[in-house]
Amino acid sequence: MSVLLSAHKIAKTFGVQTLFKDITFSVEDSQKIGLIGPNGAGKSTMLQIIAQKLKPDKGDVSFGKSLVVGYLEQSPQFPKDQTVIDALLSSVMYAEDASSQARAYELIAKLNLETETDYGQKNVSELSGGWLKRVALARELMKDPNLLLLDEPTNHLDVVSIQWLEEFLSTQEKLAYLIITHDRLFLQNTCDMIFDLDIKNPDGLIKFSGTYADFLDLKDSLISSQKTLLSTKKNTLRRETEWLRRGAKARQTKQTARIDRAHDLKDNVYNLATILRDKTVTFDFGEKDHNPKKIIEMDNVSLQRDTKLLFKNFSYIFGGRARTGLLGANGSGKTSLIKLMLGDIPPTSGTVKITEGIEMSYFSQKKEDLDTKTSVMKTLCPQGDYVHLQGQAVYAKSYLSRFHFRHDQMDLPVGKISGGEQSRLLLAKMMLGAKSVLILDEPTNDLDIETLDALQDALAAFPGAVILVSHDRYFMDQVCTEVLAIDEENHKIEKFATVLQWSEWQKNKGRGGPSAVPQEAFVAPAPVAPVSTPASTPVSKSNKKLSFKEQRELDTMEETIQKAEADVVSIEEKMAQPNLAFPERQEMTRLHQTLKDKIEKLYERWEELNRKSSGL
Repeated sequence: MSVLLSAHKIAKTFGVQTLFKDITFSVEDSQKIGLIGPNGAGKSTMLQIIAQKLKPDKGDVSFGKSLVVGYLEQSPQFPKDQTVIDALLSSVMYAEDASSQARAYELIAKLNLETETDYGQKNVSELSGGWLKRVALARELMKDPNLLLLDEPTNHLDVVSIQWLEEFLSTQEKLAYLIITHDRLFLQNTCDMIFDLDIKNPDGLIKFSGTYADFLDLKDSLISSQKTLLSTKKNTLRRETEWLRRGAKARQTKQTARIDRAHDLKDNVYNLATILRDKTVTFDFGEKDHNPKKIIEMDNVSLQRDTKLLFKNFSYIFGGRARTGLLGANGSGKTSLIKLMLGDIPPTSGTVKITEGIEMSYFSQKKEDLDTKTSVMKTLCPQGDYVHLQGQAVYAKSYLSRFHFRHDQMDLPVGKISGGEQSRLLLAKMMLGAKSVLILDEPTNDLDIETLDALQDALAAFPGAVILVSHDRYFMDQVCTEVLAIDEENHKIEKFATVLQWSEWQKNKGRGGPSAVPQEAFVAPAPVAPVSTPASTPVSKSNKKLSFKEQRELDTMEETIQKAEADVVSIEEKMAQPNLAFPERQEMTRLHQTLKDKIEKLYERWEELNRKSSGL
């Protein structure tokens, strides 16, 4: 493989915040890389450096002579009144050339843009966000790149479009790409290498060859190893501190060096503890009174907007503990269905009954409840410095810090913070007035994976009803127990158990658009059933004594256990090495569990032999 670009010890700082430092990596042709990491780690900045739109503050980036970069930004921009065909041709030097014209129309066909864009003649301003993303992708492909950079390409796409993009990327065998995405299933289906940009990682960046599911095993093992290393260092520091407290005088060179090592060790322990400190956002929607069995009842409902029939003859009861996902293409009527539930619009026919006394909290994907000119702080508390959370007064800045807002951000206008930070702010505001029903329209846009996990857990624990619109299939399947999908072709709303079941139905139904991408290999761990403690049974005495062989086994049991426990400690020390290769780490993890199981069985056998020896 030839190297397209290489970065050596690069760093970037904005204001007082260092995004990353001493980062080294390379990108080779045909590599399919997923770039992940928490919000604020500098992922988008990294892409801009690769696209040569920014320069690193330190370090060097070398670009291969054959490198041609296509860069799909989160929110692509187009000149006013530009047609689709003109947008594509704007990215090449000779727009009038016959080969350029042919290439443009070829991409319009390849990306299924013909009908929606009138073969490229429609103005880009008339297109929805999903179709704009396709046009922007076609514009970058006009450059015939060998490296494609995609920054959150699934944001604002519907599930059908995401599946189409997965299938399209799977056919690009010679094209290297680097994708920033929080969509875990999309990441699993499109990438065979993971770059994890995070200050918690050794050297700030983990480069892993394998799928996202395989990477999760590595990350879990690595964090466990770092925690073991921290524990070992703390014990060593404790011993060294005790030695210093005994008043040992630094008369000899060895003693002076030992004192210096103790101070260095203290710094190492502090730095490692800081890195491992849990920085996950905590969501808590509170405890609500028991909801009634049904909160919304729709009877034979039809809805038409302007001249377009969205759906007809829909009857359904939403329960007080509903976990319902809403699916459908952009423009199919998901938001209109939500407005029916909120009572904001009437149905064209049929009836919608909302149970009396039910209050709903609504998260809008357009973030309409946020005033971009108002500060982050004043968004939560227009007057004073305190907010009311579950009946208690909480200092607003302390509350905002729970959602990872820095003090220098709290007085900024909302328009100056990122999309992910705006989503966190809206969720923080929503928690302050959480009602019996949460209706969430695309809450996952721009959130990092750790925040998604926290939100997912909070929604699972929420005692009321949750109605969710999301293009993140994994997130929806983890939160929802049922899925309602709008079938535009037949103007019906169909019910499914999971997103995967809907995807298979869509494929078998033979609708226009892409076939569903197989979704094997990334399966959520099954919930662990609570362990019930068996009732104790009386142990009857037995006159049977130990045999000679059993007595010998009992006599050597303590030594056997001590040796096994020493082996466990030895393995843990090896696992604490951050540069341990992944295959060795996997083998160490397997051996570690095997030994722990063995020790547990040895203790059980020891107790059994002791009881027998005592005649019990």
